[in-house]
Amino acid sequence: MSSGPGPITADGCAVDVYTRLPALGEPEIVHGAVPAGATVLDLGCGSGRVAHGLIELGHRVVGVDQSAEMLEHVRGAETVHAPIAGLRLDRRFDAVLLASHLVNCPDSGERRALWATAARHLAPGGRAIVEWHPPSWFDTVPAGAGALGELRVELTDVVCAGDLLSATVRYWSDSELWTQAFTARRLTERDLERELAESGLRFDGWLTDDHAWFAAAAPL
Repeated sequence: MSSGPGPITADGCAVDVYTRLPALGEPEIVHGAVPAGATVLDLGCGSGRVAHGLIELGHRVVGVDQSAEMLEHVRGAETVHAPIAGLRLDRRFDAVLLASHLVNCPDSGERRALWATAARHLAPGGRAIVEWHPPSWFDTVPAGAGALGELRVELTDVVCAGDLLSATVRYWSDSELWTQAFTARRLTERDLERELAESGLRFDGWLTDDHAWFAAAAPL
């Protein structure tokens, strides 16, 4: 659950937080992995933090989110108010984006639904561009405070239990505080390749040196 001023989405995200968080190089990572002017389906786009940068880089973006409050802040992209699981737009895209560690969700059924939606919307030879918590992150996850744009951020209450890591993120400014709890599942690279194959995708390379981003390819 999240607490703090302003609207909270059904999955516990504070809309006011996400409208203030800056992009941290994500648009450039995606841009470097897809063709110039590619069409991009941004699944779980939130308030457009990554989509806006992609549009500036010349891409045509369709943003999907289950929060109407988040989508109100998206500029320059077509938006679709819907959950990711079960999405069927009857359209294909050069790239499908799954950012923000969505694929580390604890429930295997939810992960299968994410992969299925990505595969269903990729054009032949298209690429899914995915951010995740790699296995090494679970061994080195930093507790402590830092800054993201105008907000201070702190990770607290970190608890590891088998393959699951639970923690609470605190965001605050001079006069406002939000908290959000989350749980992430450690997936091995073998787990990842198996789940991709089950959805008809194949691992297509790391996009960053820390292995926090990778690509998965659709069949030609």
